Amino acid sequence: QVQLVESGGGLVQPGGSLRLSCAASGFTFSNYAMSWYRQAPGKERELVATITSRSVSQNYARSVKGRFTISRDNAKNTVYLQMNSLKPEDTAVYYCYVGPSLRFWGQGTQVTVSS
Repeated sequence: QVQLVESGGGLVQPGGSLRLSCAASGFTFSNYAMSWYRQAPGKERELVATITSRSVSQNYARSVKGRFTISRDNAKNTVYLQMNSLKPEDTAVYYCYVGPSLRFWGQGTQVTVSS
């Protein structure tokens, strides 16, 4: 069955960095675009970044462009989100997502940016 397992979240000070990982299994990873979403307390889930199946293109939310980088390693069935220059408003649960035909979410990993 499809599985997406996120890791790498934690507590970081403003201006710091984190790298999230999402390990995928149960489907042909290299055939699918992958995305990262996030949901802050009291807010709707929002799209953060998407990468195409062969890493030809990446798209970012305006709020993270220039600070976050999405990448993938199809040999390892893993997608990453490198987050730099973190701000308190980046605090959220970050989710890995595969769609549109699979429509499957990971369990999420908490990122807290605070001094």
